[in-house]
Amino acid sequence: MTVDAAPPEGDAVRSVGSARSSAAQVEALERVVALMDRLRSPGGCPWVGAQTHATLQQFVVDEAHELVEAVETGDRAGLREELGDVLQQVLFHARVAAEHPDDPFDLADVADGLAAKLVRRHPHVFAPDGSDLPDAGLDVAAVHDAYERLKREEKVTRASALDGVPPSLGALSRAEKLVARADRAGLLAAAPLPPAAPDGAAARDVPPLDDRGLGERLLALVAAAHRDGLDAEGALRRATAAWESSARSAEASA
Repeated sequence: MTVDAAPPEGDAVRSVGSARSSAAQVEALERVVALMDRLRSPGGCPWVGAQTHATLQQFVVDEAHELVEAVETGDRAGLREELGDVLQQVLFHARVAAEHPDDPFDLADVADGLAAKLVRRHPHVFAPDGSDLPDAGLDVAAVHDAYERLKREEKVTRASALDGVPPSLGALSRAEKLVARADRAGLLAAAPLPPAAPDGAAARDVPPLDDRGLGERLLALVAAAHRDGLDAEGALRRATAAWESSARSAEASA
């Protein structure tokens, strides 16, 4: 199989703010799908052929972190490269999934599922058949509320507002998500958060911080943990787990 890995003539240089046509973008995606297929097929790359969903897990995490770094540092060239690396992981997993003996799916199935979800979760933009609707005039808050409601309706197997937050997230990210979900579900009164300051003030009563102030306070806590020989990540994970248990109990008894 011969795969053309080079972009078509003229695609390398475009005017500022311009984008390729949809057809050109589809063509580019078809090239990388074909390349991944070649690498995974007999006679391709032995390392690529040996990988599984499990062995690729850490690569997905690593590439996502590198993408975040490129965004935060304003590195446009790095952003383009890291988006490509994240896309590679999607292509890789989809190619591995296509080989499953009982439940195979490929990139087309993944894309079809995503397209259906985008239409379903944006009823203010799309009709059920995917056609455009007139501008509904909703603000961001209204759209967010409707989006969260639709997600809850779809995830009928979730028994709690706190379900669906991956345990593999970092302790701080997981705590943020759980607190945000508990707040939206009205659980914070029944499951109070731990004191945010030595004087016992509740977290919601502490004066608002700016970005720098919050970062410095978190960094100071990490430094204090290091000084006292404590594991800040583990401590936060355990504190979050204890509060999450209390919040779930409060939710169940409401």
